Amino acid sequence: MVAELLLEIGTEEIPSSYLEQGVRSLKQLMDTCLEENRIEIAGGIYTFGTPRRLVLIGKAIAEKQEDLVRQVTGPPCSVAYDEGGNPTRAALGFARKQGVAIDDLQCIETPRGEYLYVESKVPGRPTKDILAEALPDIISRIPWPKSMRWGTVDVPFVRPVHWVLAIMNGEIIPFAFAGVKSGNITWGHRFMAPDPMQIYSVRGYLQGMKEGFILIDQKEREQIIERIAAQAAREAGGRLLEDPELVSTVANLVEYPSAVCGSFERGFLSLPEAVLITAMKEHQKYFAVCDDRGRLLPNFVAVNNTIPKDESVVRKGHERVLRARLSDADFFFKEDTKRPLGSRLEDLKGVIYQAELGTSYAKVRRFTRLAAYLAETLLPEKQDAVKTAAELSKCDLVTHMVTEFPSLQGVIGAAYARREGYPEEVCLAIHEHYLPAKAGDRLPTSETGSLLGLADRMDTIVGCFAIGLVPTGKADPFALRRHALAVIRILENTGWDISFRAFLEKALQILDEEIKFDRKAVFDDVLNFFRDRYRYMMLRAGYESDTVSAVISHSFDRICDLRPRIDQLRRFSLESDDFQPLIVTFKRITNILKNQEQPFEVDPGRFEEPCETSLWKSYCLMKDDIQRLTAEKKYFEAMKLMAGLRSPVDEFFDNVEVFTKKDEKLKKNRVGVLQHIAALFLGVADFSRFSV
Repeated sequence: MVAELLLEIGTEEIPSSYLEQGVRSLKQLMDTCLEENRIEIAGGIYTFGTPRRLVLIGKAIAEKQEDLVRQVTGPPCSVAYDEGGNPTRAALGFARKQGVAIDDLQCIETPRGEYLYVESKVPGRPTKDILAEALPDIISRIPWPKSMRWGTVDVPFVRPVHWVLAIMNGEIIPFAFAGVKSGNITWGHRFMAPDPMQIYSVRGYLQGMKEGFILIDQKEREQIIERIAAQAAREAGGRLLEDPELVSTVANLVEYPSAVCGSFERGFLSLPEAVLITAMKEHQKYFAVCDDRGRLLPNFVAVNNTIPKDESVVRKGHERVLRARLSDADFFFKEDTKRPLGSRLEDLKGVIYQAELGTSYAKVRRFTRLAAYLAETLLPEKQDAVKTAAELSKCDLVTHMVTEFPSLQGVIGAAYARREGYPEEVCLAIHEHYLPAKAGDRLPTSETGSLLGLADRMDTIVGCFAIGLVPTGKADPFALRRHALAVIRILENTGWDISFRAFLEKALQILDEEIKFDRKAVFDDVLNFFRDRYRYMMLRAGYESDTVSAVISHSFDRICDLRPRIDQLRRFSLESDDFQPLIVTFKRITNILKNQEQPFEVDPGRFEEPCETSLWKSYCLMKDDIQRLTAEKKYFEAMKLMAGLRSPVDEFFDNVEVFTKKDEKLKKNRVGVLQHIAALFLGVADFSRFSV
């Protein structure tokens, strides 16, 4: 027999940014609970959410958990029965303890000999009883960015709980959470259907939600918002400016959306478009409206949580609120533009970046020097543009506009720089050095912006590591993981063939002039941090762990070179019959070279056996070709050549004693041969990372 399950947790308004995580976690927790309790789910678990409720619907759930068959091992058979085959006290005691008859005991063969064992069947409990015990724990374990307590309730939750609806096949699942007893009562829309509803089935619940002006499915609300907002914009003679992020946010703010299009004074269009869009989006959650060419119109679309009785009254209210916001923005803009952007660099001396790392002015000076180093190495013709962009890049942090709209940092700086006539390359870099601003975000399109972003992020990372602000499993307040991935992505995207180690060392050298720290330890820690982030990125992209480790464990320097090596190593492992033999050959060499850190020169005149000469000649014949192919990033072909060393290496190991005791110089000479071959292999990958 199967049953349907319905759970609804009614709360005060949940923050829109929390809702998706809460809905997703509720499903995961329920799936885990049912699996651990051996409760079969034939129809699946579905979760939904609105600002005032989390909803879980389970279809075709078993009414009882599966029976459990346990096998319990007892004493050895040799002590369980006497010579006549009669059960001893040991056997009788085991049977009594397990609650079975003596005849139910059996002997089973184990690696330790024959032992008594018995199978016992534990009947499954009703699913309803299990859920009555499990649901309070499931609800309490939903992870929220922040939780709260209220009244005398000692249970933390995202917002105060007002009701809990929990039924299975129409029957209430009895439990209490946060002082609220479960029942079969729910409520519709706060304003349009405020009366309670009694629920007996999932079908009745869905019908009640429909009649109560509640759309429980977030995706359905998003589709409706996109449709009605676009329609409202068309009626005003424009089109909606696409913003999927705002659609998702608004969908998590309403239970039954309706849209209205308003307008504002055309004079506000003189403000930078980013200011208008941000003022509407961040403060009011309004959608911008543009014409067919993408230029903003003096209109906006607001989404309401009710069907207004008089749309004109609602429109005027939205217009009045937005007018005040835009008036503030207009004032900030006029005040900001009274001073040149560059004059604000000195103002950064009064802004603390981090207590131990100094002011924002000090940070700008550090990464300006680091950017100059990169420009000299990579873009010598753009050194002046890089220096100018670096010095202006943080000046907008002390403007009125960024103080009011922090998300506009970089955007406002670029807009003000354009007004003052700076080259577009400089203006673009001021904005783009912040990109990517989040996971999956676009990368800088300009070389100057890319270079500036590298310098800024590397200064942030080495500074935090130097003072001990290292990311942990629970905290990364300076977003160093994201910054490291951004550095890696930018270097891959640009293809700049720069030594990462030299870049890191230069950043540490500049920082060392201002604060004292263990430079070598920080170098190693930051290098390993980047190596781990690169591994994480590649594993997320579907690459095998041993393939990635084989490339990055030994040499992590030229970032733009890593992915081609990994790709070709992966191809070689899949296509070539020489792959496994190559691993075996390399491991034979590295096993011999363990604890041999001192490099030794090779003197062919000291060879005693023909196989020594043969191996060295094979190495010398291949070395230049392999190194040339490696330099040309033709790693697949290089590995095919390396495979030719297998036979001479095997012959060498079969016929010589590497660690000979009769001649120390001979031993060092043989070790030196293997060291040269190992270095040749490591120019592509550390094959010891693979298992045979």
